[in-house]
Amino acid sequence: MKLSINSKLLACLGVISAAGVMVGCGDTDKQDMNNPFFVESALPHGAFPFNMLCIEHYKPAFAEAMRQHNAEIDAIVNNPDEANFENTIEALDKSGRMLSKVSSIFYNLLECDGTDDMLQLSQEMQPVMSEHSLKISLNEKLFKRVEACWNKYKDNKDALTTEQYRLLSDTYEGYRKAGATLEGEKRERWRVISNELDSLSLVYGQNVQKATGEWSYQLNPETDLVGLPGFVTENLKANDYKLTLLAPSYSPFMKYSARRDLREMLYKAYNSRCIGGEYDNTDVVRRIAALRQEKAELLDYTSYADYRIDDKMAKTPEAVFDLLNTLLNAYKKPAEKEVKEIADFAVKYEKEHGGKLEGGLMPWDFSYYSELLKTAKYDFNDALLKPYFPIEKVKEGVFGLATRLYGLSFKKIDVPVYNPAAECFEVNDADGSFIGLLYTDFTPRETKRPGAWMTEFKGQWLEKNADGTETDSRPHIQIVMSFSQPVGQPGDENYMPALLTYDECSTFLHEFGHALHGLLTKCRYSSQSGTNVKHDFVELPSQFNENFLRNREFLDTFAENYQTGEKIPQVLIDRLQKAQTYLSAYACVRQLSFGMLDMAYHTLGRSVINPRNAEVKASFPQLQDVERFERDAMASTQVMPIVDGCMMSTSFTHIFSGGYAAGYYGYKWAEVLDADAFSVFEKEGIFNKDTAKRFRKLLESGDTVAPDELYREFKGSDPTVEALMRRDGIIK
Repeated sequence: MKLSINSKLLACLGVISAAGVMVGCGDTDKQDMNNPFFVESALPHGAFPFNMLCIEHYKPAFAEAMRQHNAEIDAIVNNPDEANFENTIEALDKSGRMLSKVSSIFYNLLECDGTDDMLQLSQEMQPVMSEHSLKISLNEKLFKRVEACWNKYKDNKDALTTEQYRLLSDTYEGYRKAGATLEGEKRERWRVISNELDSLSLVYGQNVQKATGEWSYQLNPETDLVGLPGFVTENLKANDYKLTLLAPSYSPFMKYSARRDLREMLYKAYNSRCIGGEYDNTDVVRRIAALRQEKAELLDYTSYADYRIDDKMAKTPEAVFDLLNTLLNAYKKPAEKEVKEIADFAVKYEKEHGGKLEGGLMPWDFSYYSELLKTAKYDFNDALLKPYFPIEKVKEGVFGLATRLYGLSFKKIDVPVYNPAAECFEVNDADGSFIGLLYTDFTPRETKRPGAWMTEFKGQWLEKNADGTETDSRPHIQIVMSFSQPVGQPGDENYMPALLTYDECSTFLHEFGHALHGLLTKCRYSSQSGTNVKHDFVELPSQFNENFLRNREFLDTFAENYQTGEKIPQVLIDRLQKAQTYLSAYACVRQLSFGMLDMAYHTLGRSVINPRNAEVKASFPQLQDVERFERDAMASTQVMPIVDGCMMSTSFTHIFSGGYAAGYYGYKWAEVLDADAFSVFEKEGIFNKDTAKRFRKLLESGDTVAPDELYREFKGSDPTVEALMRRDGIIK
């Protein structure tokens, strides 16, 4: 469900992130007067006082927030006046503000720093939150008022503004998709399924987080560092030569290590996470997929994908498969050619160096030899660019992009943060008006969920005042990543600041694009503001931002050698731009494989035996062997050898605990849009103010306008796939 507080709670249970070093608060009898959730913040712009927050504060805050929310829902249900937009739909949008606040803080901090206490509390709160959400979504009297509003206005659109009618339509449809129309046994079954899915999603995500964080291997610095460049060995040394599955450790080791045996070990460890053992997710995967299918069938959908996609830009699973297969047909042969080129190079390289590539090119070889080939082919690799990407300069560049395009300014402010590694920035518009707060967190931690993401501690809406005026309640946005860290301390002889890779810079720009979507929003209703848009549209602002990194005009605004201060030499820029299409086909096919897997899990087909009356394996025999199911789903995209005992299904957090179920295709859908949109900037000037003004309007509009209409307003026409294929070098 999308537009009621119920949807936000479901999102919190499956998607929202959270963290913080929690400390004991002492006497719990005093917690009410000290609980930061119960007092209005006196900090600038209402920033949350994280320094006051203790783990003991959450349970009473959740309890009070749910009490307030129930009272707000009761007031809507028991209103004696005839249901109308203001007293029902608008009132629903306003309800649950405190619960959204508590949930956002807790679940965001849980993913940033999932300490044992936080994880335990999340398991305790999951059934409570799930039941509260269901109590609202299945409230028959409440739905009757929503339905009455729909019947009143559906043929009388002129009585509402465009954004009001869209909110009404989405609210009604959201409640229908939350099971509000079900009766009797089906209604009760919906409740059971929803509770179990919430629990399973939480368990799945925590298993991945724990399995990732707990694995490590002690390297021998005398024998195990062969091939690693200095910046990698220095980072390993700073971590006592402990190799982990966290991105700043895993990725550079796979790319640069000449020790094939260690690459194989690391690859298998990463790609067998949660397969068997203490954190096994195989049964969780089966159960989630089966329950989602059953849930869809309760509402008479053929599949969970049909249920999820019918109100998105794609509309149908058939349209999704059409996009995936269109791209696969265009990209697979070039991808196979790229893989063969690397395989041939690897054999030749080993022969020239007195070795032999036993068994041919394997997945754990791909990053290593592709990096060597890129160096040989373009005289270019990531190590050449890292000295030009010290993190503080990259921050200047990324923030400066928003200054050049939209006139925004970013000033670090001294307010309490949830972790010493986090920072908070005040964001203002060109006229000095306040835009929002931006929290950044770039430090890897074992308690932090793998990956990178943007979310919010507080959304945006217009607040009606007692005197009839309105106040724009501005957002508090958070972006979270795990970047390479500095080596040593400033002033030390061998000190090296945190130097980012090109991919890390790209990730920063990606999440910052999401952040701008959340910060620039100008909507009346919180349910429509910021990134509360269709799933296959939400990645447009983020992926669009990545395009700037390959452009000299942007790089010159910040990229400087941390030792000499010089800009990136033109010869290196030329090599970078020539290498831009390197492995673009392979990268596309890899993404398509993830989309195919996602769609396979969510187009299972109707069950012969209902999962509630028999084992999942009997209902869906194709899930008997999850590893085989994954191979079959990805078969059409396979361009590398399959490794027994490895799969991604058990750690595919995007679709099993991250809100992208039957939606992973959205990355490719939005990539068509982002390439097309950036082609407009390339034509009109990448810092062209008029072009940026049109794109800012798209960012400001949230979900008040259909995304295809927003895009046409920006460009003047519909997007085409040609810009993406041209950018990737598939067509000239």
